[in-house]
Order: sequence, then structure tokens, then C-alpha cells
Amino acid sequence: MPKIKTRRGAAKRFKLTAKGRLARKKAFRNHILTKKSPKRKRNLRSGGLVDSVDEPRIKSQVPYL
Repeated sequence: MPKIKTRRGAAKRFKLTAKGRLARKKAFRNHILTKKSPKRKRNLRSGGLVDSVDEPRIKSQVPYL
């Protein structure tokens, strides 16, 4: 069997945690930050976990994660 190709965009966006969950960064922290409150920007700094419903789809895109 040949190797499965990895979706490079997904590989750059997700990391595996120690327990096997998928870690991600939060959206809306790129530009147009002046109108966003400091509290909102501070909460966007911390990462999040991928929802368990979406995990199989992402794991299929990044098979060797």
C-alpha cells in the first residue's frame, strides 16, 4: 500500500495533545483588532480543543499526526 498524503493546511493548524485530542488555535485574532475589546483578544490567545464530532474528519486529513 502506498503512503497516504497529508493535507498540509490541516497539518499546520492542528497538534495532538498527550491524551490524543486535537488542539487548535482560535479564529478572529489576525487583523482588525482595534474594535475588539482587550478581554476578547485575551480570550482568543488561549487555544482550544477540536470538538469530538469533528475529530475523525481531521484525523483522516492528517493520518500521521
